[in-house]
Amino acid sequence: MLKKERHALIIKEINLHNKVLSSDLALRLNVSEDTIRRDLNEMDEAGTIVKVHGGALSRSYHYPFQQNDIYAGDAKKEIAKKAMSMIKDGMVVLTGGGTTVLQMVRLLPDNRTATIFTISPLVALQLADHPLITVILIGGQFSKNSQVCVGTQVVSYLHEIRFDICFLGTNGISIGDGVTDSDLDIVQVKKAMINASNKVAIMCVAEKLNTVQRMRVCQLHQIHCLITDLQPDDNALHAYRRENILLY
Repeated sequence: MLKKERHALIIKEINLHNKVLSSDLALRLNVSEDTIRRDLNEMDEAGTIVKVHGGALSRSYHYPFQQNDIYAGDAKKEIAKKAMSMIKDGMVVLTGGGTTVLQMVRLLPDNRTATIFTISPLVALQLADHPLITVILIGGQFSKNSQVCVGTQVVSYLHEIRFDICFLGTNGISIGDGVTDSDLDIVQVKKAMINASNKVAIMCVAEKLNTVQRMRVCQLHQIHCLITDLQPDDNALHAYRRENILLY
């Protein structure tokens, strides 16, 4: 594989999953980790990715307020519109982080009243000027890579509250493996978020359907609905429909 082709595949994986590990890329592309590290260094210097220890991040994920070229931007806007309509007046809502969640809270109308808890400082900042939304940031150790708060303090806090609905992005979802991620700290927090919520809405671009990451967040029966950029009757969602998940 030519270096140009390899770089194109790397950027697609990073943009799709927000973060990738060098070891996973080496296996996927059948090259050494040294080769991947050199590739990531070059791409970081060119400004197309953000290199971090052990892997790389999507620039649009790492700098969401500075980027106009968010990957799958139109698809994420469609998902955000569907998700926003599920937030009703008086609800107590919990959110993760990520560009789709940011897009969702941007769309909330000024007359919507709700209390939104979030582990994402960026989501809290986005809601700072909303006239009627009460915003509560759940603090803890800040993950520079994932841009959210993690750790035992966050998990302990989540044990004390019951939420009407939780909105989460995902790095992978499949019939056999459920909802998956690649970061252990994020997985532990997401598990606590799911356990604390009456309903769980997974927000996922169609490209991530039937993809699997290293660590399981939850089984499919633990989620209430799946929000994608597809129409609910799309054939690509047929298997998920059989799992009795509401599709939006």
